[in-house]
Amino acid sequence: MDLKALHAELQFRTSRSSGSGGQHVNKVETRIELLFSVRESQFLSNDEKERLLQLLANRINKEGILLIASGNYRSQLRNKKAAIEKFDELLGEALKPPKKRKPVKKLTANPEKRLEAKKRHSEKKALRGKVFQ
Repeated sequence: MDLKALHAELQFRTSRSSGSGGQHVNKVETRIELLFSVRESQFLSNDEKERLLQLLANRINKEGILLIASGNYRSQLRNKKAAIEKFDELLGEALKPPKKRKPVKKLTANPEKRLEAKKRHSEKKALRGKVFQ
C-alpha cells in the first residue's frame, strides 16, 4: 500500500494552539487537525478499511473519520508535517499484515515421562507446606 497516494484524500483544519507562547499563540492558528475519511477512501480496499476501523477504533469517530492533531510546534508547516508523519506511522502499522502463527512442534520426549516428573515435583512442593495436626 502506497501511503503517499492517501495524502491526496487528507483534509486539514487549523486552530489556535494551547499552552505558552504569549501573544503569538493568541493570534496565530498553528495547531493542525488532520482528517481522513476511512469509509470514503478510494485507495483502500474493503478489507483494509475494516482493519483500520477495528485497530484504530479509539481514534476514529462515528462518521468514520480518523482525526490526528498536532500543536507541538510554533509553525503551522511543522505541525502539518508532524501530523502527516503520525498518519503514515499509524496506517503503516495498522495495514501491516499480521504474522502467520507457527504451530508448536510435537514433543520428541515421552509425554508420559514429562507429566510424571511434573507430578512428582508438585507433590514435593506440596509436602513443604504447613502441617496440620
